[in-house]
Amino acid sequence: MKKEYEVLKNAKKIVLAYSGGLDTSVIASWLKEKSAKEVICVSVDLGQVENPLALEKKAIKSGASKFYNINVEKEFIEDYAFKIVKANAKYENAYLLGTAIARPLIAKVLVDVAKKEGADVIAHGCTGKGNDQIRFELAIMSLDPDIKVIAPWRFWDIKSRSEEEAYAKAHNIHLDNEKEEDYSMDENLWHISHEGLDLENPENPANFDKCLHWVTYPQKAKDQAEYVNIEFEKGLPIAIDGNKMDGVSIVKYLNKIGGQNGIGINDLVESRKCGMKSRGLYENPAASILYFAHEKLESLTMHPDILQYKQKMALDYANVVYSGKWMTPLKEAMDAFIDISQENVTGNVKLQLYKGNINVYGIEAKNSLYMEEYATFEEDSVYNQADASGFINIYGLSSKIYAKATKEVV
Repeated sequence: MKKEYEVLKNAKKIVLAYSGGLDTSVIASWLKEKSAKEVICVSVDLGQVENPLALEKKAIKSGASKFYNINVEKEFIEDYAFKIVKANAKYENAYLLGTAIARPLIAKVLVDVAKKEGADVIAHGCTGKGNDQIRFELAIMSLDPDIKVIAPWRFWDIKSRSEEEAYAKAHNIHLDNEKEEDYSMDENLWHISHEGLDLENPENPANFDKCLHWVTYPQKAKDQAEYVNIEFEKGLPIAIDGNKMDGVSIVKYLNKIGGQNGIGINDLVESRKCGMKSRGLYENPAASILYFAHEKLESLTMHPDILQYKQKMALDYANVVYSGKWMTPLKEAMDAFIDISQENVTGNVKLQLYKGNINVYGIEAKNSLYMEEYATFEEDSVYNQADASGFINIYGLSSKIYAKATKEVV
């Protein structure tokens, strides 16, 4: 604890990852109170910042000498989100990594600003219980191993949200939508997560009327199905319904129509890296649609050996990303394999969206590996069914030998 206060005391400039929420608003003021010479607040816009001018005003009032709002939503979608789609990476086969992919990019921006400003310390508002502290700090280490990082939640005297709120009130820090009945939320263009309050007990059903911001609860979604055609090129989505679009536009469009049709509600319990289980309710309509469509296209276009190996790798890839190891040689090596695996993943997937369900309505690919003349139940001239006998005899020989060797003698 003494070490952190020494870092704080000796810092020339501190760059603070700033969202304008309860934690970072209090931290900006607290750092100044604890003799920080200069605090520079950095808001990294991943599609969630609605009013940067209001955010700047709040940051300056909380003690910042300077404020940056840096929009990186294009980089976020095309260089981060679409990579996990190509990998089909789902942590514990469920979580679509919306927060995990955001943190290394935020760290990259923080390091860039720190270098520009000559800052020697980066501060963040993550607690000592969560995954984000790991993700931020591993990325910062990879980008600038000499810069110091402090996380006030790990050493200050404030121990709870209520104490933070009391501090904010005492220091005249205005808090928007920060009250006891609010969930802890993380939002970017890829997802919204909701944690805390009644969600902390897995026995409680989620209060969808209270939680959901993007997604209409399926029972209340419209009664008519909606159809969407997504075009992929080498594993990347490039067009919707025949209209070429950039990545950000694709995600925004799919978030809208997916949300209207009840797509993308994910209520799950996950294993945090610090050892505890955590429950969260996630909204990710575009992500859910893109994962589904991409997996269906892969089933048609990918060589079976690569497909099956990649399906196993997907869990490892997700674990690497979830664990904050985005900027590592292992992650780069995995990306190289995935890029090669996507060479033939080009085509169109038509989907039906209806009350929370996604159904395939047709898949088309120029280099489809599905060939009807081989798969047909009708007569064909390309496959000799008699060949299967020899294949089965050879393929099953090891089983036959094992059975003979281990058969009990009566």
